[in-house]
Amino acid sequence: MNIRIPLDNGYLPDEYGKYAPERFKLDGNPVVSFPFSIEDAPAGTRSFALTVIDYDSTPVCGFPWIHWIMCDLSGESRGLPENASASGAGGIVQGRNSSASRFVGERDPRVFCRYCGPMPPDKDHEYTVTLYALDVPSTGLKEGFFLSDLLRAMKGHILGSASAGVMSRK
Repeated sequence: MNIRIPLDNGYLPDEYGKYAPERFKLDGNPVVSFPFSIEDAPAGTRSFALTVIDYDSTPVCGFPWIHWIMCDLSGESRGLPENASASGAGGIVQGRNSSASRFVGERDPRVFCRYCGPMPPDKDHEYTVTLYALDVPSTGLKEGFFLSDLLRAMKGHILGSASAGVMSRK
């Protein structure tokens, strides 16, 4: 299985992160999700889940920063278009990103329960995008779930996964 994300020399295009135009932001946060395509899903795939995690954030904030988690994308899907997070394309169910942390204090679910793009403060960061093919049509999770909920729901149901590292500029 493969996940394809349009990149600019290995970097996520500016419109999906820190340097997005204001129309792509909500209260200063980049909220327009990047498009991606799925190739060669395993036989029997009934749904997909996705995580976008910044492990380079650990020295900055003390933990890997979750930028987007979602599940229940149909196993027949071949990807998602730009801004699927806000538009609801694909019927996805989305969980809380790290902006939901009580240490951050974000109150708008359009920011903390959706895609919230990269804004590395110290240096260029690499973001790990992982797509999971699942043998169930639904995880049973509801909007606002946590990463730990997703990991538990996927346990024993992962047919395959694909990861891509994408960079974002400081």
